[in-house]
Amino acid sequence: MNDAELLRYSRHILLPEVDLEGQEKLLKAKVAIIGLGGLGSPVALYLAASGIGKITLVDGDFVDLGNLQRQIVHTEADLSRNKVDSAAHALSQINSSLEIVPIAQRVTGQALDAIVAGVDAVVDCTDNFETRLEINRACVQGSTPLISGAAIRLEGQLLTFDPSVPGSPCYQCLYGEDALAQQDCATTGVIAPLVGVIGSLLALETLRVLLGIAQDHTGQLTTFDGKTNRWHQFRFKKRADCPICAGPSAP
Repeated sequence: MNDAELLRYSRHILLPEVDLEGQEKLLKAKVAIIGLGGLGSPVALYLAASGIGKITLVDGDFVDLGNLQRQIVHTEADLSRNKVDSAAHALSQINSSLEIVPIAQRVTGQALDAIVAGVDAVVDCTDNFETRLEINRACVQGSTPLISGAAIRLEGQLLTFDPSVPGSPCYQCLYGEDALAQQDCATTGVIAPLVGVIGSLLALETLRVLLGIAQDHTGQLTTFDGKTNRWHQFRFKKRADCPICAGPSAP
């Protein structure tokens, strides 16, 4: 690190859990953020500020007026712009040393597999279960840590799949095929600050995984009730019949 980087990340370096070695890890780390909406906005902003070396932004949508209630990485000047281009501009204003790879389309199959294979962690900030299950499949196949969040109404949740932990269950172990019947915030609504709460937690969890300081973070669902400001945690196990992480091709 040069003198400017030492000054920029000095508050990280003061932490024994990070120190110089940890900040060096972050500067070399590569993260993919899939979904640049309400959750992806704070994730992208905090990871850029934290010094992640390379961030791949994936989203095929455009900024519209209804996004600005909660998607804080975008502004009125970005209306009708690709979300990844809007977010990339905002992140570059925070950290000019950051390498940004914008992918302005929905990715699946081999294209998604290639993105996942090229990063150290994936943050799933999407808003539908079909996409989440596909991201989960790619991360299991690529043995890549997956940090996944959701926010709807006044309720939020976070869970992590970490293949470095033996027996770690995946997203589908928790939800199974019933996930496809779930709702999203586009049809039910979401209170604006909630996505900031969960998005910030996603960013923190990503840093913990990259730094290797996460403990008891896999096989655990963390939920937040915005009506009462209460947190709950639930343990769940790897399913022996899971078609994704328990099959013959699973890691």
